[in-house]
Amino acid sequence: MVHELFCKYLLPGRKKYRISIRSYVHNLRQLKILVSKLDKVNHIINLLIKLFIESGATLHKLDLNFPLWLELKPVIFYVLEENKQFFSRIQHLCLGQISDNLGSAATLLKALAKKQLRLFFLDGDYGGYPTEFYGIISALESQKNSLQEVIFDHCDFSAEFEVLNKCKNLETLRIRNCTTRLLKLLDYKVSTLEVVDFQYYAMPLIFEKSGKLLQRLILEFNGEFGKFRDESVLLEPLLEALKSFCPNITYLSIQGIGFSTQLVELIGNLQNLQFLSLWCDDVDDIPEEILKLRVIQFSEKLPLTLKYFNLGDTWLEPYTDILLNHCNAPLKKMLIYRLNNERISKALVEFCIRNKTLNYVGVDEYLDLDNNIRKEVENYVELVPYEYIVVDY
Repeated sequence: MVHELFCKYLLPGRKKYRISIRSYVHNLRQLKILVSKLDKVNHIINLLIKLFIESGATLHKLDLNFPLWLELKPVIFYVLEENKQFFSRIQHLCLGQISDNLGSAATLLKALAKKQLRLFFLDGDYGGYPTEFYGIISALESQKNSLQEVIFDHCDFSAEFEVLNKCKNLETLRIRNCTTRLLKLLDYKVSTLEVVDFQYYAMPLIFEKSGKLLQRLILEFNGEFGKFRDESVLLEPLLEALKSFCPNITYLSIQGIGFSTQLVELIGNLQNLQFLSLWCDDVDDIPEEILKLRVIQFSEKLPLTLKYFNLGDTWLEPYTDILLNHCNAPLKKMLIYRLNNERISKALVEFCIRNKTLNYVGVDEYLDLDNNIRKEVENYVELVPYEYIVVDY
């Protein structure tokens, strides 16, 4: 019965079948409903995974990001090692939420020593920020000529990470919810950098290292790491380092930072900026007249290279009309949270008439659009759901 379900739902093609384990796990979640009355659900699912590996399929991407209810058995990693054709063409390897199996996962990495990985993702979530990686990171030394992107989530410091400094073609670094020492350890340049929930004082150094090579930057200050905002002098070194060392940024996404004059100056100095996503906090603490003036300054300083502007939250909603009335950037796509009053719709229409470049406006609350406003605005620009045009690097 189990084998029949496995072949019917999970193996339509078998040989050289290009499949993501993530979609496979999605099917397993459906399968769990079918076998939920059995006592040993985890045992059956591990058996299915084992059958899948032994079936002769060939993967390009292996994503072991399993749901929390699944206990992945160490034997799975040894089966992977024995069936080398399974990952003979693998280029993307993602290890997520498997902290209890890191020791076994190291066996898998050693088996991949002669492969050409381009992406490696390790998620230490639910493992309490692991500090022991059992040679997993060290094993990446064999990928130093091929590895192009690494992603670490919820990882603590380990000397193993020094091996990444040997990667010659690393272009993208994404560090999410990790400790500060991890970023300080890394000593190389990247063109794409993502830092989420990180202590601000560790970042100026990597900005200086990457310098003019850095083109895409994503910064998210959340939780305890996002408490230093607005005019705080503690953030000045970060913004100043970006302004001084990284003039070639084309994509900038910042979330959870104060709408300060330093931030306005930074964005105004990025003369190659094409994509901007900006969600600021604590604007309620800024006096209204000062905030209006800052919005005007911000609008007038937006680079004339800017084509995409994501303002898809409510933080600046009461001043959206002011922003549009003073904006000269040749935007082609703009994203806002909602379009629910005539004042903003009128400013949007006037912006379209004046700039003649805007093609799409993505609206987060698209289903709540007023019909009259929709008809008026769509004479000048197409309104679409937010997710249709959002850009995320």
